[in-house]
Amino acid sequence: MSLVLDPAAQDLLFREARTANTFTDEPVTEEQVQAIYDLVKYGPTAFNQSPLRITLVRSPEARERLVGLMAEGNQAKTAAAPLVAILSADNEFHEELPALFPHFPQAKDVFFGERPVRESAAAMNATLQAAYFIIGVRAAGLAAGPMTGLDFEGVRKEFLDDDHTPLMVVNIGKPGPDAWFPRSPRLAYEDVVTTV
Repeated sequence: MSLVLDPAAQDLLFREARTANTFTDEPVTEEQVQAIYDLVKYGPTAFNQSPLRITLVRSPEARERLVGLMAEGNQAKTAAAPLVAILSADNEFHEELPALFPHFPQAKDVFFGERPVRESAAAMNATLQAAYFIIGVRAAGLAAGPMTGLDFEGVRKEFLDDDHTPLMVVNIGKPGPDAWFPRSPRLAYEDVVTTV
């Protein structure tokens, strides 16, 4: 095979990884989350804009409020996960561009001066970063349960502000009993790749 990543790492990150539906009660530490972020922050985004924001839901009161905003099928697993993260897009990410894109600090105003442009760029690039975050959770030996079955406006009002758009909620922890659904099929290479 032409991949240089160790096969065990390939399995951990992709082939054997699943969306977890149950978790043990082993806590997820602040140090683990920081290690995940310190790895995945290097994933590329356009203009290095880095609009992903992560809200860790740790207190029982906040967890209860979030569970009430989840779709019925996601409530029990969100209530039981050791850690829950709300991933959102910062629509004012451009304020950080002079530091994050120092060779062209004018990009802040030249390309991202208008809010609709920022919202579109933030959504695309924060979603890309959310995928990196999920892979980072796996790299830490944890399982991720990303979900979009939720009241997005309710989550924004309860946990964020008008400058942040929620993208998903991710349950995080060590997988529990019967954590996995069977692997769903994937498209074959020839069904996806076209050469022109």
